[in-house]
Amino acid sequence: MASAGGIRGFYREKKKGGVTKPSPKPYSTADPACSPVLKSAHVQGQEKEAEERLREFDMDMRYGPCLGLTRTERWNRAAVMGLNPSPDVEAILLKCSSSAALECLWEGRV
Repeated sequence: MASAGGIRGFYREKKKGGVTKPSPKPYSTADPACSPVLKSAHVQGQEKEAEERLREFDMDMRYGPCLGLTRTERWNRAAVMGLNPSPDVEAILLKCSSSAALECLWEGRV
C-alpha cells in the first residue's frame, strides 16, 4: 500500500552537487582538559564531588535564600552573619573560573 508521499517519502532524497558537511575536528591531544575522554577518572570524580558540595550549599537554608545572589556572595554573607559556612565550599568557589559554576542551582529556573 502506497503512502501519501509515495516513493519519495520512503527513500531519502540525495542532494545534488555533492555538498557535504565538514567533519568535526578531533580534540587536541596537547590539552587533556579539552577532551572529556582524555580526562582522568580521578579529575572527573573531583569535579563531580565539588558540584555536589555546591548543590548541597544551595539547598541548605541555614545560610539564607540563594536567589538573586551568586554562591560567593551568599557564602560571604553567611560568614559575616556568623553562620559558619563550610570552608570547603569557599575553596571550591575560589577555584571556579566559570560564571555558571558560581550561580546558584536555581538561577534561570525560577
